[in-house]
Amino acid sequence: MPNLTTVWYGVLFVVILGIAYVVFNYLKIRKMQEGTADMVEMAGIIRSGANTFMLTEYKSICLVLAAVALLFTLFIEKTSGLSFLLGGAMSSVVCVLGMKSATYANVRTANKARESLSIGETVKVALCGGSVSGLAVQAFGMLGLVLILLIQGGVDHTADGSGLIKIAGLSCTPSVMRISTYSLGCSIVAMFNRVAGGNYTKAADISSDILGKIRHDLPEDDSRVPNTIADFIGDNVNDIAGNCSDLLESFVATMSASIMIAVTLFKGNGGTGEGIFNATVMFPIVLAACGFVGCLVGLGIANFKKMSDNPSRELDLSTWISAGLTVILGGAACYLIFGRLDAGELYSDFKIGWASPWVSAIMGIVSGVAIGMITEYYTSTDHKPTRELAEICEEGEAFVVTKGDAIGSRSCLLPVFIIAVALLVSGFICGTYGIAISALGMLAFVGATVSIDAFGPIADNAGGLAESCHLPHDVRIITDKLDAVGNTTAAIGKGFAIGSAAFATVSLIVAYVGSYSEGLMPVLNFASFTVVAGGILGGALVEYFSAMLTDNTIDSAKIMADEGDKMMSIPGVLEGKVKPDYNRMIRLAAQEAIRKMVIPSVIALLIPVVGGLIFGVEFVGGILVGATIVAIPRAIFMGNSGGAFDNAKKYIEGENIPGHGKGSPAHKAAVTGDTIGDTRKDVVGVALDIFIKLMSTVANTLAPVIRTVTLIK
Repeated sequence: MPNLTTVWYGVLFVVILGIAYVVFNYLKIRKMQEGTADMVEMAGIIRSGANTFMLTEYKSICLVLAAVALLFTLFIEKTSGLSFLLGGAMSSVVCVLGMKSATYANVRTANKARESLSIGETVKVALCGGSVSGLAVQAFGMLGLVLILLIQGGVDHTADGSGLIKIAGLSCTPSVMRISTYSLGCSIVAMFNRVAGGNYTKAADISSDILGKIRHDLPEDDSRVPNTIADFIGDNVNDIAGNCSDLLESFVATMSASIMIAVTLFKGNGGTGEGIFNATVMFPIVLAACGFVGCLVGLGIANFKKMSDNPSRELDLSTWISAGLTVILGGAACYLIFGRLDAGELYSDFKIGWASPWVSAIMGIVSGVAIGMITEYYTSTDHKPTRELAEICEEGEAFVVTKGDAIGSRSCLLPVFIIAVALLVSGFICGTYGIAISALGMLAFVGATVSIDAFGPIADNAGGLAESCHLPHDVRIITDKLDAVGNTTAAIGKGFAIGSAAFATVSLIVAYVGSYSEGLMPVLNFASFTVVAGGILGGALVEYFSAMLTDNTIDSAKIMADEGDKMMSIPGVLEGKVKPDYNRMIRLAAQEAIRKMVIPSVIALLIPVVGGLIFGVEFVGGILVGATIVAIPRAIFMGNSGGAFDNAKKYIEGENIPGHGKGSPAHKAAVTGDTIGDTRKDVVGVALDIFIKLMSTVANTLAPVIRTVTLIK
């Protein structure tokens, strides 16, 4: 079996290589031309607004990170505050880098369509911009964890540690605590980004639709609507920056959970077998590195080959190459790490020997691809559900909403079934470790999935710029086609995010229960009234959290719509002779989003702490399980119904239903559905992922405290 330190340095080399490729793509985007004077001006406003929002948001985030880091250092483990800040820093770097690349790539995508009138060439620009986001997620997520492992010399399962202020009876394993707090730092930044970014983008989007399509009967993305530019900015701060921090958090959480379960297994086996312990700690990091190599190859081929005029096929090819190489390289790595151990050294849970972790990883990989395909079926205009939704729009809003809800509900069963089967198979052949590895397998090629997901907002922004800058109709045809594909890739990305959140949360719950259970098998007693009470509360909290986010978004949208109406009543604005005050609207959107991000984020942070300190570890376990059971189908419903609403509108706008184009009653009914779907798919659905992951990560991190300090025993 390879030496641990050698492996960490090898992974670090792969990460540095990936970061170099990210920088190469970023500089390549920057060198491209932006286009006409109007395009340069609009792109500058979008870029400036996005930067201003992120700077304002991070003033609040940094205060929270500093306060929590101080608490960890003082009371939990004296170096854990630093690892917590490192997690926050890695997540923040990815958010900022992804957002900046998108705000440069959007206008250059529109300009490439204008110059070349080629779909293939335009796709390459958008995907190049997206790959900066995707590859950065995987590279920086691994970078922070590998640095921790190198600095602390691996995972020391024997040491005890405490904070600068010692609490009687409270101790932890320092190396595990650093890994857990690193993951928690990523989680908190992700929650703030998703909640604030979702409110910003959807308040701007909904208010823009209300003003343009309903109150003033203007084309979509018309520059006379002041909310339009805030909407463009929102695509970058939520669909790019928020998504980057979301998937980075899932990726880091699964690696962390795998290592924590490895420690639990080792202790459950009486602390014998250093060889298998080192192997179980090493494999998650190596598997992630194998997936990263697969992503570099898959996206690299797309970057340098000649693209066809079928964007969906080209994007699918990158995904398949990345996933296929992850399977092959992961199998080789599994043999090198586990295959050279004696059969007697392997844990009894490894039912098919050295290949058990590899097969578990394959279950996760296959699940990720399958959930993406199912999401595409229910949200793409190429398939029956969305086309039927578009066709029923002529019957009015009530039919649209009812049909869209049915599509969303119907779409829940198969993804949940796939998740359940993957967990059952992985657990059967590889025990609790297999569950964590299955989750990691799904995320091992996250660089490719985030890159393709980021393609959507970039294409959407490019189409908006083409409209607002009055580019020729031929250009808009190209950007509209990319936008439709981007809607589907974004929906697939949301499905992948939900699926990965489910896997990550289950692995975190297993790690949490294992941290206080005796013996090898984590046990949470569902016959206990404490667990049942926690489960009921966890499910209700998901509904309350969803309602809070929806209310916040609609309230902000109403304020922005009314403010936009005042601007459009200024003489000369509707005639196109006077430009509205875009910056004022951008500031209003940012102000509302940041004001309303704190309470939902703090709720997710405090629930496990308060519940655990009052009622103990099993009550928290019940909360985690109850919230997860309710949140997974809820998030799938939100994402897929919202995606179907959006693409049904696009299908009508593409004049695919005779007699029902833009401005028709059917189109207006579809706009109503799209407005409802916006909050579902881009605010609630995506935030639910982080809600359950953040609670599970907090529970894992504070498990030593909850075990020691419980008021009601």
